[in-house]
Amino acid sequence: MASLATNFTAFLFLFPVGLRRLLFSSSLYLKNPSLYRSKPWFFSDQRFKNLDLYFLIISLPIASFSEFFFFLTFSGHPTYKYSFFSQSFSLFIFWALILVIIFRECYDTFLVNESFVYVLAGFSFLIEYTVIGKGVVGLGGVVYDLLCDLTLVCAFACLVLAIRPTSFFAEFFLSCGLIFKGSWLLQAGFSLYTDAFAFKGCHKISLSVAKGNVDVKCDLQEDGFRGISLINLLFVVHAMGVLFGSFVLFAFLSRNRNSRYSEASGPLLAQLESDSTLTRPVPEFELE
Repeated sequence: MASLATNFTAFLFLFPVGLRRLLFSSSLYLKNPSLYRSKPWFFSDQRFKNLDLYFLIISLPIASFSEFFFFLTFSGHPTYKYSFFSQSFSLFIFWALILVIIFRECYDTFLVNESFVYVLAGFSFLIEYTVIGKGVVGLGGVVYDLLCDLTLVCAFACLVLAIRPTSFFAEFFLSCGLIFKGSWLLQAGFSLYTDAFAFKGCHKISLSVAKGNVDVKCDLQEDGFRGISLINLLFVVHAMGVLFGSFVLFAFLSRNRNSRYSEASGPLLAQLESDSTLTRPVPEFELE
């Protein structure tokens, strides 16, 4: 079962990755929009700026094996044993995706091209979509249904980038989707798994052994309806916050060139600019 700790950990995974993609992709796009091309991971020349990637390499398999251990030892309802196994497999797929990205960057082989990486990422998000909120009904089910919608947005954005890696629109949706997922998971952790931040008249999420599902218990039916309305309102507030923040960041980077990240002026852009210079037609001068 999920908890505030697991939701907060997922927030620490998703939010920095999405923010990093948004910063680097926007910087690269603003450098030269006509030469923009999305990358599976925006590596930096300075190793300490890649700490989030190393953190994912270490933490994802640990989290996957922990979920698998719960699958083997959990003696409760079969629905939750399946949920633990599915979540373990989903985390393992994302870990494999990170390893493929590193292999692609180190060896630059044509056997693993960028389109394959994006297809694998989209497949990973689709697997995650099938396991999110498994067995959660009622008020908690509404929260996780919205999270499923965000996961589908990320999956389709990856598939679009696999076909057209020059689409900054798809990259923007992928980055904002990751940021949105992180913030919404944090919101779900506070709203569903704590009594202090629970909706008025409702309690934190609990397991119903008889029915084999998880639900948020509310004192009155009207409290449940009010909770659903508040969930939808909070989702809109999160969406407006992520959209407004991304537009402010994009405007800030467009006006301040010195604030753009170094990856936007790295070897990839230098190579693209040199290719563009070579293919540019030489102007003809008239001699008098």
